[in-house]
Amino acid sequence: MKRRGRGAVSNATGRYERYAYVGVPEADERDRIETVVTPDSTRSILARNDSPDVPFDVSINPYRGCEHGCIYCFARPTHAYLGLSPGLDFETRIFSKPRAAELLREELARKSYVCQAIAVGANTDPYQPVERDLGITRSILEVLAEHEHPVSIVTKSQLVLRDRDILAPMAKKNIASVFVSITTLDPELARKMEPRASAPEKRLEALRGLSEEKIPCGVLASPMIPALNDSELEQILKEGSLAGAVTAGYVLLRLPLEIKDLFSEWLQENYPTKAKHVESLVRETRGGAMYQSELGTRMRGTGAYAELLEKRFRAARSKYGLDRPRPPLDTGRFRRPVRRGDQMPLF
Repeated sequence: MKRRGRGAVSNATGRYERYAYVGVPEADERDRIETVVTPDSTRSILARNDSPDVPFDVSINPYRGCEHGCIYCFARPTHAYLGLSPGLDFETRIFSKPRAAELLREELARKSYVCQAIAVGANTDPYQPVERDLGITRSILEVLAEHEHPVSIVTKSQLVLRDRDILAPMAKKNIASVFVSITTLDPELARKMEPRASAPEKRLEALRGLSEEKIPCGVLASPMIPALNDSELEQILKEGSLAGAVTAGYVLLRLPLEIKDLFSEWLQENYPTKAKHVESLVRETRGGAMYQSELGTRMRGTGAYAELLEKRFRAARSKYGLDRPRPPLDTGRFRRPVRRGDQMPLF
């Protein structure tokens, strides 16, 4: 049953549960499911990454779960670690990290800490709706700005413009950049696929607003889904460039673990006449499977379709001036927080 403002159709148990079930008994007959936000008692805030497929080593996720409800979200399976469903639970049961700024300051103050650009929003969106009230992402940026620590943000939300007053001064020091993810320019497809994310035009407005403040920004055409939004690749890059983006990226649809079944359900519910064709092309890019996890190809896929998509991206990126090299964010300005009992620097 499709529910208003939600992406997933079902709520099957995660892979670690002893008993399997599908659905939410108390919500099966309701068209609308409210979002529940619970404080997370995490004791650490920095996540380390050693994958060569992603362009960062350290990240912060202010929230677990994401109310945007993007049906394709690769982070959905992480809710299984909490004993919850990667389906509706992922987008209705959100965990916030209210101590994020405090924990970050403690991490940065460690003598062993080595400054690297921190990615914010690498897993779930740091500007999902609950951020309007909680302001956890903003508190993180305030700490990073205070200590001149470089940060890169990825978001689908126009709410990022709220923090221009922090990001613009950081950008002048080359310690801040933002990627805005635009999956489609079609409002109807966006409403079905990313029900609570900002509309496509609002994301373009975010790019324009960031660019006006001289905050370096890029457009991320992600994910590209065969026979669903892939035809928009060039137009997304064009509109992103016109809105002020200076760089671009793309990712081919990824369907690890529970997501492949959630995505198939969503296709049958929303695009039943296209479902078989879309899945056939997805399999073509994954060696006959719905997903392959091999490093080096999981973001791009393999085969003729994947190769053509990459060629199209490279051509469009060049055509719209989004392939100009940019200097990396500056890590040399970082000033370590002074902890209680530490000796103050003499100079």
